[in-house]
Amino acid sequence: MKKKYSIFAALLVVSFIFLLGYKVQAAPADIPIPKVNISVDGANTPKEYVDNIKLLIILTILTLLPSIIIMMTSFIRISIVFSFLRSAIGTQQAPPNQVLIGLAIFLTIFIMTPTFNAVNNNAIKPYLDNKITQEQAVEAGSKPLREFMLKTTRQNDLKLFIDVAKVKGDITKDNVPLYVVVPAFVISELKTAFIIGFLLYIPFLIIDLVVSSVLLSMGMMMLPPVMVSLPFKLLLFVMVDGWHLLVKSLIMGFS
Repeated sequence: MKKKYSIFAALLVVSFIFLLGYKVQAAPADIPIPKVNISVDGANTPKEYVDNIKLLIILTILTLLPSIIIMMTSFIRISIVFSFLRSAIGTQQAPPNQVLIGLAIFLTIFIMTPTFNAVNNNAIKPYLDNKITQEQAVEAGSKPLREFMLKTTRQNDLKLFIDVAKVKGDITKDNVPLYVVVPAFVISELKTAFIIGFLLYIPFLIIDLVVSSVLLSMGMMMLPPVMVSLPFKLLLFVMVDGWHLLVKSLIMGFS
């Protein structure tokens, strides 16, 4: 026991010396820290003023980027369908949320790449090159997003928000305000995702009913039907190449 206490005391002393040395080395006298200034008042030339404004706009866009990705892209439908799929199969944490969200993000990037390229070529690059004004850049950038959302938005959902917002004038697909298109697109995507989820539940629900009936007829009421039906669900999903079919249907739904 004395030997163990002496070893423990020696480890404590070494750890204390190491931490003391680390603290001494972690605070050197002079460390050059670069100064980052994004204030508009500190601009001395028009070019610096424009650069600071562009940096502020980029930072603002980065703060709104998660909302833009969720509400104006295909991410809504894909993430909800994946959630329904996992619930229909009956697996609690497989695949984990990180995997499903990551796959949904990359599928969203794949689907939205033509739209993002159009926004970059028609709005961002000309604006950074000072070829168009900010108002023209906003209009040119919103046009591809508007076309993408209207392609999968139901007419009755769009009409609902147009009537509630009391938008005046001749409304066409080219001049519908984004604050009207976005909520209509969201509820349309929710309805489509729920329809796909219902269709996903049907084959797995049939398996649950068959397994429950068989177990009840055999008198095995103490055995949970979910435990028996889960392997058959996984086998069915693998045999029909479920991931391929599901991802293909999701991608083709936006084409």
